[in-house]
Formats: sequence, C-alpha cells, structure tokens
Amino acid sequence: MVKIVDRRAGATELLVEFLGGKSPEKAIHYPALCPQQVTQGDLVLLNTTAIGLGLGTGGYHFVIANLSQSAVEPGGEIPTGHTMKLRYTPLQVRCLAVEEPDSPYHETLERAQSLDGMPVVAAGLHSQLAPICAAIKAHTAGKARIAYIMSDTASLPFAFSRLAEELQKKGLVDITITAGQAFGGDLEAVNVYSALLAAKAAAQADVAVLCQGPGNIGTETLFGFGAIYQGEGVNAVGALGGVALAAVRMSFADPRPRHRGVSQQFLVSLGRVALCRAIVVLPRLEEKKLLPLREQLTESGISGRHEVVIEEGETGLEELRRLDIKVSSMGRSVDEDREFFLAAAAAGAAAAKRYGLRGNSA
Repeated sequence: MVKIVDRRAGATELLVEFLGGKSPEKAIHYPALCPQQVTQGDLVLLNTTAIGLGLGTGGYHFVIANLSQSAVEPGGEIPTGHTMKLRYTPLQVRCLAVEEPDSPYHETLERAQSLDGMPVVAAGLHSQLAPICAAIKAHTAGKARIAYIMSDTASLPFAFSRLAEELQKKGLVDITITAGQAFGGDLEAVNVYSALLAAKAAAQADVAVLCQGPGNIGTETLFGFGAIYQGEGVNAVGALGGVALAAVRMSFADPRPRHRGVSQQFLVSLGRVALCRAIVVLPRLEEKKLLPLREQLTESGISGRHEVVIEEGETGLEELRRLDIKVSSMGRSVDEDREFFLAAAAAGAAAAKRYGLRGNSA
C-alpha cells in the first residue's frame, strides 16, 4: 500500500502499487469487511476484478486482507445485533437490524403496519438522489425530514457513496437506511418493506427516497437491469399505504437509443413491473421536448396506469449550486445532461407538494 488518499466513515481510499512495478492504482478498504488497519508499506490482498473489467463507477480494487498483520488488532467498536448481511459469504457482516428484538425500535416496528400516506420518491439511479433531496428541502424551507433508503441492487456498502455522505453533511438527507444485503446506513433493515416502515415509524421521516447505491447493472435486455427495483419499490409503497412518486429517467444527451427520451429501463419498471399506482413526474420543458416524452409514456401504458404530472425542477438544481454539490450521471454534468437532473428535481418538488398537502407548511 503506497498511501491513504481519503478517509471517510466506513471506507478508506488508497493508492496501491503492485509487486512487479506497475504504477499506483486506486483501492478501497472497508473496515467492516476487513477489520485489520492498513498503513503505508503494508502488503494487502486485493480483489482486482473491477479494474480488470474496466468498470466505471466500480473502478477500484478492494482490500480483502492485510497480509502484513497476522491478526486483527483488538479495540474499536464491536458490532452488535444478530442479523447478518452478505450472508453465508466469507465477508458476512454482523449488524443490529432495526426490526430485531434487541433494537430500541423493535416494539415500534411490531406495531407499524402503514405509511399512512407518506410520500416516497422511487428513483432508478443513484445520480438522481441529490436533485430529488435538494428539491424537497428547497420547496419545504428545509422542514421536511428526509430518509434515504438504499436498496441492495447496486453497491452494497453504503460507504462507497461519497455523494450520500456529502448529502448528509450538508443537510439534504437526515437519516439513511440500508435495506436487504446493503449495509452501513444509520439504520439497517431486513428488506425494503420494513425499511419504509422504519423510515416513518423509527426515523420519523416526512419523506423517503428509495434509490439504489452507485453501480446500476445493465445488460441491454428488457428485464436484465438493476434499476428494475424502481417498479418493485412502487409496489412496496403502495402495499404499505404510502404515496409513490416515480422519478423519470430521461435524457436528450445519452448517445444510446434505449436511453434517449424516457429510458427503456423506466418504461419497463413503471409500465410492466409497477402494479400499484404512482405519480410519474415529468419536468417542465418546452413543448417540443415534452411532447415525445408524453408519447413514450402513453405508448408504454404508463399514462393509463399511473398519474402523470409536470413540476418544475430548476429550484432543486439551484439548491445544489447553492450548496456547491457537484453531480454527474454517466460522466455527464448538469450542463451536459440538464433534463436528466431536472426530471429528478421535479420528482422532489412533487414530493414536497404532497408533504404540504399532509398539513405541513414550508
């Protein structure tokens, strides 16, 4: 290990040099998975698969073990709880699930059965998270308490996301919940359903945002993609009596035909997978851009199954600028793919409106 580049809660970014003289490359050490400390000069065992495949978001090596230490040094916080994540793997993680008997919220969640109309924004990509949350906060004068629920369909360690940490530090996310096999949030939940109930009953959230971590999987097939959970999330919200709002994935800058206009992944998630009714939010755009988007929603059956509304997204993007939060999607900035981010912020604006309808005032 050459040097430590960045250290944040749950993750340390390193530069590593390979035996044999290769130039230094990026790696990540998760103390939850490899409790041995790493220091300059240590010999570490790495998982190099991501770099070998040339992956984008996940383009790091990952530390499996520190070969310079024969054992884990004593000390540090010992995990509590009886729930395992990454179950039945050599790296399984012990945690205290919010639902289990030893949790201070156990009795609360025993009684919790409904979201009671709480608005929940379901988004497909991690890059939609920031504009959604920024818009909610901006439109509610910072009053709405936001829970971010991270699903287990992309990155599993919460700590991998520098963006989520920044959103918490700058007050756009109030509490985080990692659901399923994902781990490292403020609260751990066994599944998305109990995570949603925990957001309302345990975290006292006014609005929840359900969104996977970094690293969406795509296979160029109709159903083989990670963001399909967006439709499943809509179903979970509907089953629990919440109000589901769907952030539209759309772009006029993406060179891939399946993602031009409204993304094929969104059309499948909301047109084929989401069986419960949702509010589908388009951003306010000039009519020549809006018309083909409406046509896609109609042809896919989304307009007939769900409620389609239009909201403005500029306020959310202005809030990101004010807080100096830089966002990108597929390497494209807000200036390069403005409509993508406007659509996410518009969903946040619609959620803020539902918050207001519940008797709250900004």
